[in-house]
Amino acid sequence: MARGTFTGGIHPYEGKELSKDKPIKIVMPKGELVYPVSQHIGAPAKPVVRVGDHVLTGQMIAEAGGFVSAPIFATVSGTVKAIEPRRLATGAMCNSIIVENDEKYEEVEFKPMKPYEEMTAQDKIDAVRNAGVVGMGGAGFPTAVKFSPKEPDRIDYVIANCSECEPYLTSDYRRMIEEPELLLEGLKIAVSIFPNARGILAIEDNKPDAIAKFTELTKDEDKISVKAVKTKYPEGAERMLIYACTGREINSSMLPADAGCIVDNVDTLCAVCRAVKEGRPLMERIVTITGEAVENPQNYKVRIGTNYRELLEDAGLKSEPAKIISGGPMMGFAVFDLDVPTTKTASALTCLSSDEVSALEPSACINCARCVEVCPERLVPKNLADAVEHNDEKTFLAMYGMECCECGCCSFICPARRQLTQLIKGMRKIQLGKRKK
Repeated sequence: MARGTFTGGIHPYEGKELSKDKPIKIVMPKGELVYPVSQHIGAPAKPVVRVGDHVLTGQMIAEAGGFVSAPIFATVSGTVKAIEPRRLATGAMCNSIIVENDEKYEEVEFKPMKPYEEMTAQDKIDAVRNAGVVGMGGAGFPTAVKFSPKEPDRIDYVIANCSECEPYLTSDYRRMIEEPELLLEGLKIAVSIFPNARGILAIEDNKPDAIAKFTELTKDEDKISVKAVKTKYPEGAERMLIYACTGREINSSMLPADAGCIVDNVDTLCAVCRAVKEGRPLMERIVTITGEAVENPQNYKVRIGTNYRELLEDAGLKSEPAKIISGGPMMGFAVFDLDVPTTKTASALTCLSSDEVSALEPSACINCARCVEVCPERLVPKNLADAVEHNDEKTFLAMYGMECCECGCCSFICPARRQLTQLIKGMRKIQLGKRKK
């Protein structure tokens, strides 16, 4: 089987052996659960409950605030304790619905709109929208919007992003091993929405057991195939994955649909399956708690809104972490407060026993061009960072700085330890803010 890949990239220490071979553990939340109204790209959801209301598991507590938005559902039964700003893992404050868990877990009745076989493509999209499904790989783009391109007949591929290239993270891998049929059914549903589409399960070749499992499961499928992609970071980024699987290229001004592709990660497609076949809203996800400082690294099936501290207490610490990261070490961000909720996009908590980045002082660039060699967008990160340091926005834009995917490869490889990605990322945020104005 030929391996798909892209130009550039790196192969950092994977760290996946810490948690990859342990089965998913179900953890039940304690105390209050916090539901931020912004768990997705787009307009915040609007609360539809009041303080003092009793809610059931699966009950909508906030409706979509616009077309690009998503509703939010209670993941436990209990009483609405407050609606107030609470801190997120990013450090930002966000208006949130707080529910006191009564630990009875009483549920609403879940049922599909109609039998799956009788559903039209629009019925399936509506079911996904009503269930509040968003991209669970990090971006949080509402999936129903992604499934609604202007020209659905021009979608050729629906790609299941099974690469999981970020170091330490193994939640998608455990889903593939423990619930392969759920993922495959979700991909079939997504493919059936588009009249000319085929499905691709893109799996990095460091997961040979997953490749073998899905190759067997799809041997009689006409429209679904498995594509082994090279183990390299950032293979799972949309632009890189599309190129590795189809040879098609997109840039920052394009959507995957412009290249005839739809990309969804493992957890998202599992949620799509449950939304369409069962009428079940998005209420849980798999979260990896890992790192050298963790006593028992593993994956947890978590009800959205659960406090991060509860998960880390269950996994235990064998040493005081030097740094705790929400997500993986390449694209995650440092956490300074563990009393924050898991959300639809919360993939992991990585506890590192040493902070190598902070311990190293940046020095002058030696013009080695290693950052250019590893950049998957074929940019010159050193020159972009220089432009940022000189506040030269014109040069930054002329050198295609907005094409940066913020993967961190340049900072990782730089022998001078310059914080290239952080500089470029900051300027990109400034430019995106100006565009919105």
